[in-house]
Amino acid sequence: MRDQRLLKVVALGVVLVLSTQVWAQPAGGGRGGLFGDWLVKSEFNGRTMESILSFSRDQDGNQTGQWIGFMGVSDLKNVTFEDGQISFTRETPGRDGETMTSTFKGRIADGKLTGTVSGGRGDYALEGQRAPRTPRAAGIWEMTLTREDRQFPATLEIKADNEGQLTATWKGERGEMKVSGVQLERNTLTMALKSDNPDRPWEATFEGQLQQDGLSGAVKSERGEMAAQGKRRGDALIGTWNLDATSERGTRKQRLVVYPDMTARYNATPVKKVTLEGDKVSFKIAMTFGDRDFEMDFAGKIQDGKLSGEMTTGMGSQKITGTKVVRTFRRRTQ
Repeated sequence: MRDQRLLKVVALGVVLVLSTQVWAQPAGGGRGGLFGDWLVKSEFNGRTMESILSFSRDQDGNQTGQWIGFMGVSDLKNVTFEDGQISFTRETPGRDGETMTSTFKGRIADGKLTGTVSGGRGDYALEGQRAPRTPRAAGIWEMTLTREDRQFPATLEIKADNEGQLTATWKGERGEMKVSGVQLERNTLTMALKSDNPDRPWEATFEGQLQQDGLSGAVKSERGEMAAQGKRRGDALIGTWNLDATSERGTRKQRLVVYPDMTARYNATPVKKVTLEGDKVSFKIAMTFGDRDFEMDFAGKIQDGKLSGEMTTGMGSQKITGTKVVRTFRRRTQ
């Protein structure tokens, strides 16, 4: 019983996610509008609960959403946004089979989101700001440079700060290059490379296109041009996964988002590190509530765009199955 009460408290730390891909730009929302992810906090029974609100549109252009909490995913209804005012309705099943309804009403102004959730358990406030997006170029790229019939391996690692500014390191057979001016415009990645080796000084530029299955471009210098192809490490796992978790209590929708640095978020809970070895996937979630520790362990495999495995907790286990959300790239025309 105590564990069940604990899970209910944790479940109030919610994630609202409507975008289908963590790096996707929300259609029509812009940085000043509704669409995208929002980091919010709420106070409940003296506890500060952190959450994420995110908004997008469905294929018909309707504003839709999901509420992703500790226990799983539920859909939102009646999502509206007009003149800075936002509202939606959520329905959740109760312990005795009844349906509980809550509503949210709030506003977005000056880069902040504020509002109140109202329901049968009372009212509580939410407030927060837009979450930083992870640029699609971030991650570790295994590069292959080709000149005539020779190939040269290199590793390109791209990181982003909280403001979305990119930095990079480039390591090849002849050591590490200095990288500057890393820019991502739409799907075009550019940067400058420089070697300070006194025996072989060298300067070059890189320009490449982010594609569905990798990075393709060229390194150019006064010595000529080399074709460059890249594959992001862990790319088969990085992205958003829609999952089903099945136990003796039934099946619940879940969501796993894996970021380019191999951190992740399982439903509302941050994951410090996801391990991918071959097709084997594993991660652990460790949380402390008061004087109690709570752990979740996942072990599974990835194959043909599907993830399957088992999530084990102190309260039992769940079978996990699901598919990766695939983003379709659209070429821009002039």
